Amino acid sequence: MTSADINRIFREKGRTLGSVESFTGGAFASDITSVSGASHFFKGALVTYATEEKARILGISYTDIDTYGVVSQEIAGQMASHAKSLLNVDYCISFTGNAGPTAMEGKKVGEVYIGVAFYDKVQVFAYQLEGDRKNIQNEAIKIAYELLEKIIEENN
Repeated sequence: MTSADINRIFREKGRTLGSVESFTGGAFASDITSVSGASHFFKGALVTYATEEKARILGISYTDIDTYGVVSQEIAGQMASHAKSLLNVDYCISFTGNAGPTAMEGKKVGEVYIGVAFYDKVQVFAYQLEGDRKNIQNEAIKIAYELLEKIIEENN
């Protein structure tokens, strides 16, 4: 599954997509928009790398951030649902995790959460990925394409 495949699927289904990224730093959006025609379905992206931007831009409460940590299932779900509303899209995917090089919030390097908000639902998936920072980012993006394909086929 590639960005070109996602481009084709979303265009065929007539659905829109947005993203909100933390540890991937905009790499998902960059990959999606590297394919001609992405403007037909991809409406935009937010990179909320810093914790305070997750609160300020996305409206995630500091109480939730303090309770769960930014690398968590709960925050990944909120990132996806809040950005879905902000970007006014049918589907929004979020990325939060620890790409290293050291543990963060007591979470191991490679702990990743990918959230997908669509219609009135949010699904979050947890992974423990291996490799260096770039490998973890790239693997998460590949997984995201597979998740999006599965979810749009099941719900459209």
